[in-house]
Amino acid sequence: QVQLVESGGGLVHAGGSLRLSCTASGSIYNTYNMAWYRQAPGKQREVVARISSGTSTTYADSVKGRFTISRDTDKNTVFLQMNNLKPEDTAVYLCYALLVPRGQQYAVDYWGQGTQVTVSS
Repeated sequence: QVQLVESGGGLVHAGGSLRLSCTASGSIYNTYNMAWYRQAPGKQREVVARISSGTSTTYADSVKGRFTISRDTDKNTVFLQMNNLKPEDTAVYLCYALLVPRGQQYAVDYWGQGTQVTVSS
């Protein structure tokens, strides 16, 4: 069974940095796009950054120049380096992957359980 497991969240002061990691484990044939989303209390889930299997990236306007998404394809792991954090970055950050489980023909969406990031002012 495939699962995504995040790590690296925590509490940081404004201006600080955190690095999130997410590893897809289980029987995986191929991994396509990976991404980080976030959801703050009372707000809709929003995409923070995406990275394709070819490592092209896109970012939400609110994090451009501060966050960097990267991946280790061999380890099915995606990272989110977050610098110059602001209180408005406070949210649960969720990992996403579009991948093909071994033995299946089609790609499936998978989500991690989320990791809390809290930025104090």
